[in-house]
Amino acid sequence: QVQLVESGGGLVQPGGSLRLSCAASESIFRFNTMAWYRQTPGNGRDLVASISKDSRPNYADSVKGRYTISRDNAKNTVGLQMNSLEPEDTAVYYCNARSIWSVYWGQGIQVTVSS
Repeated sequence: QVQLVESGGGLVQPGGSLRLSCAASESIFRFNTMAWYRQTPGNGRDLVASISKDSRPNYADSVKGRYTISRDNAKNTVGLQMNSLEPEDTAVYYCNARSIWSVYWGQGIQVTVSS
């Protein structure tokens, strides 16, 4: 069972930046896709950004140009650099790992954008 642990969340003012990190308990090389999702109360989890095994990124329209996803297969980590944050980015952010056979989730971390 792979464990994914998120870190780096917190409270930031509008226009500020945060960097989330996801550390896996074992090699992430076997996962075709690593991703970040976010969820607000009463809503489902929405894909924010994903990155393939060969580091090709994909972004939701709402975060394009502001967020950057990265993947370090050697360190078993996935990062999400979030810039120009807006109140609408407030959510619980989840790390996700997906292979052909399985899907794993982190426990989630709160990001709050507020003045």
